[in-house]
Amino acid sequence: MDLQKHARPQDAAPHGTAAPVSEMRASDADRDRVTDMLREALAEGRLTAEEHAERVEGVLAARTVGALDVFVQDLPAAHTGRGPGAAPAPNRPTAGAIPAEADENLVAVFSSAVRKGRWRASRRIHAYAVFGSVEIDLSEAVFEHQQVVIKAFSVFGSVEVRVPENVSLRGAGGGVLGSFEVHTLDSAEAEAPVIYVDGWAVLGSVEARPKRGRVVADILDRVHRKVDKGLRKHL
Repeated sequence: MDLQKHARPQDAAPHGTAAPVSEMRASDADRDRVTDMLREALAEGRLTAEEHAERVEGVLAARTVGALDVFVQDLPAAHTGRGPGAAPAPNRPTAGAIPAEADENLVAVFSSAVRKGRWRASRRIHAYAVFGSVEIDLSEAVFEHQQVVIKAFSVFGSVEVRVPENVSLRGAGGGVLGSFEVHTLDSAEAEAPVIYVDGWAVLGSVEARPKRGRVVADILDRVHRKVDKGLRKHL
């Protein structure tokens, strides 16, 4: 496969017609996604160091989503997804899946509260930051439940939530002279945990986003087993 040759761009789409996804301009997030696939392929021995370096160079120069796909189309990671019958994670938790009362409370009043490292994530976590800061780091957490709700309230303070890259992340909340920001994620795996961050920021901030390079390992194990099984069928 000649990685330096790309398909000739098609004529511009007619007015009012959306261009195909492959012709859309690639974002930095798109390039990061493909670079992560290449790094994983290098670690698994699917690519040599020279091939990896050549492809990364091409990824950095690619301008469209279709051009990026050329560099990973022969790798299993590019074809691992939810599948045609799997729906994206719902915007709200399943009825009855989350208890009405908090399993765990994190409170910071003129102080700080941190939950990080290897810990078991509860189904419902409440975080209160009043002239203080709360940090909830789920990047190394053990997920015993597929759905996790974090209720975050910040008053002249901050609540930061960090999640693995391969989970689904949803948010519903707002700010009053403050900032409420959730970086939505969609996992490629239907069995991945779904984390819902709700709440309010009053003269403060609530932020939830993925932590680069952190993943839920058991999801990757399941993906690798599925890929290996599929490859063995074709050998």
